[in-house]
Amino acid sequence: MRVIVADDSLLLREGLVRLLREAGLGVVGQAGNPDDLVALVADARPDVALVDIRMPPTHTDEGVRAAARIRARFPDVGVLLLSQYVDTSGVVRALSREPESFGYLLKDRIADLDELTEAVKRVAAGEPFIDPEVVQRLLGRRRTADALETLTRREREVLALMAEGRSNESITQRLGVGDKTVETHVRNIFIKLGLEPDPEGHRRVLAVLAYLQA
Repeated sequence: MRVIVADDSLLLREGLVRLLREAGLGVVGQAGNPDDLVALVADARPDVALVDIRMPPTHTDEGVRAAARIRARFPDVGVLLLSQYVDTSGVVRALSREPESFGYLLKDRIADLDELTEAVKRVAAGEPFIDPEVVQRLLGRRRTADALETLTRREREVLALMAEGRSNESITQRLGVGDKTVETHVRNIFIKLGLEPDPEGHRRVLAVLAYLQA
């Protein structure tokens, strides 16, 4: 697997490179600003680019905008955003455009090699990944959508795990329940959110977006 690391902090970049190589992943380049990142992606064509949300010159949303440029020009390249803080607005906008191969991980969790490796591999495999801690913080916020308020406690737990990018099989293992039970919860979530059957299978993504936006 080929990975690019983009962060204006040289210390953090070097730390990420070391961790990724310890996990057996190949780092093919580093960038300290958005323009260098996009140019490096064009040249190296990695499987995944790890991108800090806040990059020079203003340290606001340059990373998110660089990620959008990468997704537009190189849709086969996965993007894993890194952030010091929970900043769901930019992530939600990006996910709403192209949720596949897109992830969001808090920086205070990248020292966990298993967590970091799972995030990179899932994004490289074309799956979405949302940091579990981000999901848990979102769970504590007041929901404004009446439809979400109708979900049971267990259905909210299932939807939170869906928001992490987990499959039904993974949710079954995490909750310790049967396959049919999880399927029933997912079906109930779709019904309560008013998501009709979709031949392209977008209901899962729409349910997660509704959850994150609320």
